[in-house]
Amino acid sequence: MPEQPLAERVKNFNEVPYGYKPEQAIAEAQRCLQCPKHDCATGCPVNINIPNFVKLVSEGDFRGAINQIKDANALPAITGRVCPQEQQCEKLCTLAKRFEPVAIGRLERFVADWEAAQGDLPVPRLAPPTGKKVAVVGSGPAGLTVAADLVKMGHEATIFEALHEAGGVLVYGIPEFRMPKAIVRREVDYVCSLGAKLVKDFVVGNAATLDELLQEYDAVFLGSGAGLPWFLNIPGENLSGVYSANEYLTRANLMKAYKFPEYDTPIARGHRVITIGGGNVAMDSSRTALRLGATESIIVYRRSRDEMPARAEEIHHAEEEGIQFKMLTTPVAIHGDENGHVKELECIKNRLGEPDASGRRRPVAVEGSSFRIPADTVIIAIGQSPSPLIPKTTSDLKTGKDGVVIIDDETGKTSKKGVFAGGDVATGGATVILAMGQGKKAAKAIDEYLKTGQW
Repeated sequence: MPEQPLAERVKNFNEVPYGYKPEQAIAEAQRCLQCPKHDCATGCPVNINIPNFVKLVSEGDFRGAINQIKDANALPAITGRVCPQEQQCEKLCTLAKRFEPVAIGRLERFVADWEAAQGDLPVPRLAPPTGKKVAVVGSGPAGLTVAADLVKMGHEATIFEALHEAGGVLVYGIPEFRMPKAIVRREVDYVCSLGAKLVKDFVVGNAATLDELLQEYDAVFLGSGAGLPWFLNIPGENLSGVYSANEYLTRANLMKAYKFPEYDTPIARGHRVITIGGGNVAMDSSRTALRLGATESIIVYRRSRDEMPARAEEIHHAEEEGIQFKMLTTPVAIHGDENGHVKELECIKNRLGEPDASGRRRPVAVEGSSFRIPADTVIIAIGQSPSPLIPKTTSDLKTGKDGVVIIDDETGKTSKKGVFAGGDVATGGATVILAMGQGKKAAKAIDEYLKTGQW
């Protein structure tokens, strides 16, 4: 897929891939073998009929293709950009055994963008109104999916968003060069056009508790995400110039620090920036730092490249852009200057031991290997948990490790009657498409609960 030239893209926040042209999309779709087993479809968390939509693209029927996708997925322009297709549908493509798999994600992105370019998005036929009302907490991928599915079923859905802009992690976490905010707004507007209501600047747990929402609504879906950052608990984390990735990316994305001076949002514009972590959030942070003017942007990761959880495409883009990678390296302290500002990151080298619970080989410290890396900004991107606000203000809502809400995997039911949950609030930091898959399961279960009253 065509992309911005390397020399240009590192100096701006415009989207890196340009997307397919119609003839390119048709040619790519025609590579599909239309296998009788449809293995690719089994890898999709939201159950898109992949062979059918790809066949329609190959025939030039883009309207039919987007309609096929939207039968299962209300946010195709988003999933086409950030879904880890290489680990899901494309991994199971028959062509992948010997060649490159069909670029399913890029085709999904193409038809979503094609539809938007046509003008008004058509609204599907909705079921007759049921008179039932559902409160959806959070407007991220899980909440938007639940709301879209519920209104199609005839229920009223009101989305309560804590921030001033809808989209959840799609607007505060993922950078503009990977997920343009205009596209997120377009997808949110589509869900609202179906009939979902949106209430912003409303912090559930503060403005109203779940118990209070249940007095007004027949059910509640909790999709409030995971916005509580993890830290390393090493000396020096309170120095000036140390950020959690959550704060750093929120300042850059939601608060538009990258648009200075139009938006005068304070953010560190370090010359030598170190990002700690190996996931997509770490890639986003290090690539953002480069675009904010860093002369060196360095990723420190405790395992090897093979164990990095980030998408292969994101690692590839980071390497292309000149991000430096220091693998098998664990930070042990952050040192500052006489003014209390970051000066150095002290680390030790690792070797890989036996696999741990994650299935990845465990890093083992090499004795006597301590060294220091000069830095003026450090970004910690090692994971996050759900905010404790809602569990603390809700009776009978059980939580597990790191504060995640405990749910039934097939229905999204929580321990509290009438309350369902899904997405990062139930998994910790995970993928957009996994959150949407849980949202679809929850919407189906909510519909059943509203019809039967059985818990």
